[in-house]
Amino acid sequence: MKKGSYYVYILANKKHGTLYIGTTNNLVRRIYEHKNNLVDGFTKKYSIHNLVYWEEFTDPDSAILKEKQIKKWQRAWKARIIEKNNPKWLDLYNDII
Repeated sequence: MKKGSYYVYILANKKHGTLYIGTTNNLVRRIYEHKNNLVDGFTKKYSIHNLVYWEEFTDPDSAILKEKQIKKWQRAWKARIIEKNNPKWLDLYNDII
């Protein structure tokens, strides 16, 4: 995690389960907030807490653009991007802290 970086991330509640796509400038803090239900909304309502994918960017516009692109993708494409680097859909949170 580098200062001045921006991240697109995907959370899931289980393998091939419900997905949430977001963007942030502090990945560790943001995933902590999701995991501890500190963020009201979709992830809290559906218990979506597992970080299954993340990607780093050097500027916020690129991260936001990628987030919007992924949100428009078919579900199979989203699964493919996750499974490329995380075939078992493991929670990657401990890898980033």
